[in-house]
Amino acid sequence: MTTESSNQLIVKGNREEIKDHYVPRNIENEQQNLRFKVFIRLNAKGVRFNNVSFLHCVFEGCYINSCVFDSCDFTGCRFVASNFHQTRFAGCDFRYATFERTHIDSEILDSEAPREENLRMHFSRSLRMNYQQLGDAKSVNKAISIELGATSAYLYKSWISKETYYKEKYGGILKSSIQLLRWIEFWLLHAIWGNGESILKLIRSLALVLLCIAVYATLTNGNSMDLSQYWNNLSRAPAIFLGVLSPTNFSTGVLSVITGTKLVSIALLTALLVKRFSRR
Repeated sequence: MTTESSNQLIVKGNREEIKDHYVPRNIENEQQNLRFKVFIRLNAKGVRFNNVSFLHCVFEGCYINSCVFDSCDFTGCRFVASNFHQTRFAGCDFRYATFERTHIDSEILDSEAPREENLRMHFSRSLRMNYQQLGDAKSVNKAISIELGATSAYLYKSWISKETYYKEKYGGILKSSIQLLRWIEFWLLHAIWGNGESILKLIRSLALVLLCIAVYATLTNGNSMDLSQYWNNLSRAPAIFLGVLSPTNFSTGVLSVITGTKLVSIALLTALLVKRFSRR
């Protein structure tokens, strides 16, 4: 392809690079002049931005200290290696925004996440990866919690909602059925181990397994009306679960299921611990 034909297919955009500038005063009601900019090492301290459009801007290596962004539009923005130290956001639009190695308060997850479930999911996921790059374990956990909530709502609506967006994207029996299966899978994993985020839910799941073993042992070799039998079998359930005991009233199939459950539980616990400690 010649240069002449390339110029006909690809034309220069309206993005402007602004390097090594600072903001000396408050900015209000600016909807045109700060859009589609690449801000490199932009500085601002104690400045208030009110109703300002930063549509599709890039903030790279910027330092924004103790500023306030009120009702600003950050749609499609990209934040790279920037620092928003003690900076507050109120009523801002962060749809399609992404974050990389950027210091920003985790309160943004509560106050500025988009309302749409799919956009909220991507917003919290981007911030989760951002906080992981910074080693901020507490903010990572917070972002994951919001991401899981948004994912659950999105999967639920994708198969049952009558909203236009979901009807157009997941219309038809086949697509809605697939989304239903995904939602069921999500909630099963959420109930078992919180989708890899809850040790307490995994312990609860293991307790339920031990209870099922005790009930089965009582019903197959004991008096089902005697509560003491349930208690005795419950005390023996951990040994059965770990393979120390193999009662004669347990069939080979049941013991195989118990062994499989034990191996899966160990794998889940290992994965959960690795994820937890890797964030430290």
